[in-house]
Amino acid sequence: MSLVRIIIADDHPFLRTGLRRVLEEHSEFKVVGEAADGREAVRIAQKERPEIAILDVGMPNLNGIEAARQICDSVPGVSVVVLSMHSDESYVLRALKAGARAYLLKQSAEADLIAALKAVNQGKSYFSSAVSQMLLEDYMRQLRDRDVEDTYELLTAREREVLQMVAEGKSNKEIANLLNLSLYTVETHRSNLMEKLDLHSVPELILYAVRKGVIS
Repeated sequence: MSLVRIIIADDHPFLRTGLRRVLEEHSEFKVVGEAADGREAVRIAQKERPEIAILDVGMPNLNGIEAARQICDSVPGVSVVVLSMHSDESYVLRALKAGARAYLLKQSAEADLIAALKAVNQGKSYFSSAVSQMLLEDYMRQLRDRDVEDTYELLTAREREVLQMVAEGKSNKEIANLLNLSLYTVETHRSNLMEKLDLHSVPELILYAVRKGVIS
């Protein structure tokens, strides 16, 4: 079994030590670098080419969101796990748009870490349960405040399948193979569901899927 190589970036040494301790209990993971700020994290990631980068949002010199963007742009195949004290939607969406695959709250980071790493290593997304719950409650509150129907009900059964698979990180080609459909048909379903839900990017789609409990 090949090791999953990981870097950890956080300006608090105690948190880095705690995360490293958790990882050292699992033989499939290997920490290959640590950074105390975002700029150092980018440099180490470009040097070590890890499979996963764990990044704190609030780092000096270069924050975790910008570090995630630079790492995703320069290190093909890397999966970014973001650590944050903020559970509001704007932070989650910014992290996803920067390329993050997982968003963990710091207060539950050690408890969520291994599940998150296993998920992103399989190409999936992962969110702390408190984040998922917050997104769901916020979404339902928006529906009530605006007195509108849930657009999820507008989707066909096939479009719901495609929604989940896109949110899980599968490509159109992978979806076509799994559902035994043509690539053109999958692209059409994907376009239709994005239009029905008024979504304009994959990060927005992932966020919507978390809100709805389609993925966790």
